[in-house]
Amino acid sequence: MTTYCAKRLFDGLQVHDNMHLEVSAGIISSIKPAHLSSFAADAELDGLVCAGFIDTQVNGGGGVLFNYAPSMATLVTMMQAHSKYGTTAMLPTLITDSSEVMKAAANAVAEAITEAVPGILGIHYEGPNLSKEKRGIHPSNYVRAISDTDLATFTRNDIGKVLVTIAPENVAPDIITDLVNQGVVVSLGHSGASVEQALRAIQAGATCTTHLFNAMSGLTAREPGLINTALSDVRVTSGLIVDLHHVHPQNCVLAYQCIGAERLMLVTDAMAHVGSEMQTLPWLDSTITRVDGKLTLEDGSLAGSCLDMNSAVKNMYDLLKQQPRWNSADDILANVLNMASEVPARLLGIQNIGKLSRGNKADFVLLDDNMRIKGCWINGAQVSGNALR
Repeated sequence: MTTYCAKRLFDGLQVHDNMHLEVSAGIISSIKPAHLSSFAADAELDGLVCAGFIDTQVNGGGGVLFNYAPSMATLVTMMQAHSKYGTTAMLPTLITDSSEVMKAAANAVAEAITEAVPGILGIHYEGPNLSKEKRGIHPSNYVRAISDTDLATFTRNDIGKVLVTIAPENVAPDIITDLVNQGVVVSLGHSGASVEQALRAIQAGATCTTHLFNAMSGLTAREPGLINTALSDVRVTSGLIVDLHHVHPQNCVLAYQCIGAERLMLVTDAMAHVGSEMQTLPWLDSTITRVDGKLTLEDGSLAGSCLDMNSAVKNMYDLLKQQPRWNSADDILANVLNMASEVPARLLGIQNIGKLSRGNKADFVLLDDNMRIKGCWINGAQVSGNALR
């Protein structure tokens, strides 16, 4: 057993001072005030300890892109890259591709789960059943109607948690219900759906929207669209890319105000650039280039992000604490940390991660006073940082 003394600790509900966090065999065995602990601390953690970040939309990292190399080695590289920024669990995400690549991606995830690669929860298929008009960088030649082959891949029982992004105008409600009944989490995105189509999909069992505000039907006076549905329907959790490029800061604030912390989820939509020195990446007949923290194609359109979860958390916290109507810094801190941990865990139906409590996995991070990562632990083992003293 290892006992850590945390100067501050957020357990998912509130921030505590001077706490002992006891870890045994990768599991949290106890959290208690230091003065009540019967064990001396093995190490001191000077900063704020909180649950590790969970990213449900990760296309790549460490110089590799999942689509280009759907293998277990790619998944290991991605996890290593993102853990430097506090990600302790992820859904590697496949951009719209062929059925063969989809199967290869599933095989890679199945192998990673069998080999207990730390942090790999399952897979996110972003497509291929999207709207061609709202496809973004998704290749049009692979955007297609849902097929029996797709369904068989989505519903494999050896690939952990499965999240699938669909355009509801192109997938019948009964298919959504069938997917949900087989354990798939259905998200709505890359869609020009009317509010009526979106609501039918939610009634059928969809529980999420993919990268709110981006690649979805907008909100106007007489056509509320998917944005309205995401902001107003309490049955839906929404992912939000807070890199301050994908979404205007005021829209990030609007999302928080409308949705609330319990249904707003921070995601990165990260490409291969994160955790690497990569500046350019070939994509179809163009190139994705990183300039000033932004990824674009040659025509200037956004092409994923080079955002990491630590920056997403810090960006959202900095935005919200500037709002005069939310004057409790502790409440804002708690809410933002939960958007990166508890909310995605709940969306995926995973009980033992996303918050720090006895019996949960010892997945946690250490933040300094400026909300920057000092260390990251997965299953009780430190995987990045040099924070112990």
